[in-house]
Amino acid sequence: MKRREFIVLFGCGVAWPLAARAQQPDRIRRIGVLYAVTEDNAEGQARRAAFLKAMQELGWTDGRNVRIDYRWGATDAELGSKYAAELLALKPDVILTAGETAVAAMQRATRTVPIVFAQVPDPVGAGFVESLARPGGNITGFTVFEYSTSVKWLELLKQIAPRTTRVAVLRDPAIASGTGQLGALQASASSFGVELRPIDVHEGAGIERRLASFASAANGGLIVTGSTEAVVHRNLIVTLAARHRLPAIYPQRFFVTGGGLISYGPDRADQHRRAAGYIDRILKGEKPSDLPVQAPTKYELVINLKTAKALGLAVPPTLLARADDVIE
Repeated sequence: MKRREFIVLFGCGVAWPLAARAQQPDRIRRIGVLYAVTEDNAEGQARRAAFLKAMQELGWTDGRNVRIDYRWGATDAELGSKYAAELLALKPDVILTAGETAVAAMQRATRTVPIVFAQVPDPVGAGFVESLARPGGNITGFTVFEYSTSVKWLELLKQIAPRTTRVAVLRDPAIASGTGQLGALQASASSFGVELRPIDVHEGAGIERRLASFASAANGGLIVTGSTEAVVHRNLIVTLAARHRLPAIYPQRFFVTGGGLISYGPDRADQHRRAAGYIDRILKGEKPSDLPVQAPTKYELVINLKTAKALGLAVPPTLLARADDVIE
């Protein structure tokens, strides 16, 4: 056999199996999802649906080329650690998580598996990333708001309840954002003519006792800052606000659909849509350390007119016109 013919045949013999391997379908990728909310939470399901839809639009379908494993209800450190270990045992390519408690649990469990978060107020202060522009490790994602947004809660509360001069602030002092949100509110309180009283949100009996004491004087209002603890106690908080006739503003819409007065915060479903984009990029080879943490781009204002009427409040037409959703 001539040398040229041997080279051609040898080249074809090597190229054929390589081409055949290239035509084989990619392995099924695996995504772990850790949520602080419970599985029966309507807002949690809405965020999950938004994430799945965005993933499908990017070419990823659960059960076809990706497997998605969920753990719900990581409301405290113990449960978070348990669920994080379970997810890591499944050897995921990337983790999606939401809320400070859930992200902290995943960070304790792994420093190598890529993690994309949503709904974290202060990822730098919490120690999840080195900086917003350069996360630096295995974690990146989407902040739930900037601290300056907290001032919007004071502004809206004064618009819907202009007689308010005293405001209780429910916050979780155990997380970085609990201090940051309160600090932003304290810096602006005097300009709105209000006095603030911080109330820790750790356990139900303490919340009930302190809110009852606060409500014993007139012209009170309530701001509920963002935290997993506030979500855990949301039904109690909404009930106490109604019982003590406290105009209250919340960080998420499901407080208002559950009977609260008004909420202002980012569109959480949109954050999960955007998180799908980062997960797609990581599955295609990019590193979390190269993907900057991004701020929200869509906020929503929700008002419950039935609750306003029960509190004897007339919602200004200008405020109604700005609302994204009005519950009647």
